[in-house]
Amino acid sequence: LVSKLTVHYKQYYTAKWEAAHEDVLVFFCPVWDSSLENVYSWVTGWKPSMVFKLIDTMRKTEVPGSSLVNLSEEQLKKIEELRLKIRLDEERVEREMERLQVAMADRKIVELARLSSRPVINGEPVSQVDELVEVALKGLMSGLEKVMKAADCVRLKTLKGTIAVVDLLAATSMLQIQMRKWGKRRDDQNDDIDS
Repeated sequence: LVSKLTVHYKQYYTAKWEAAHEDVLVFFCPVWDSSLENVYSWVTGWKPSMVFKLIDTMRKTEVPGSSLVNLSEEQLKKIEELRLKIRLDEERVEREMERLQVAMADRKIVELARLSSRPVINGEPVSQVDELVEVALKGLMSGLEKVMKAADCVRLKTLKGTIAVVDLLAATSMLQIQMRKWGKRRDDQNDDIDS
């Protein structure tokens, strides 16, 4: 079961990366997610450090049948080491995302956008500006694609690192499924109120 779920995640990310190559922006604001899922989204998916919060919660609440309650000192040490590595990886991804956001608001990009909104300057058609805007946007989209892949790799690293704790993998998947159900139910209720 663990192997099948791991293969499923790898296939999902492979398909996601192929689709993102065509249009990466759709993954940063997915229309297929509920409002609740969007609130908890981190760089196009779930935040890896949330897995460690789930571990802590499951250990504290002593979920019946869970092997998390009886983790050895060695297992706890490995989980803590992984938690620290994942946090550093998350920070790296966040810094790169911040760098891209700053680049989008860069003075040169803003000036290009302003110029491209005017088809003619001083009586001359502005065709070069369109080309420059296209090159700038292509660079930004490529950067977003790289950040998304880096975030997905951190998610996979988290799953692989915690795979020894089988209950956790199932719990993580169930949490994602429940968030979707709760979010869809909430969105449907809000749609009924708006109607």
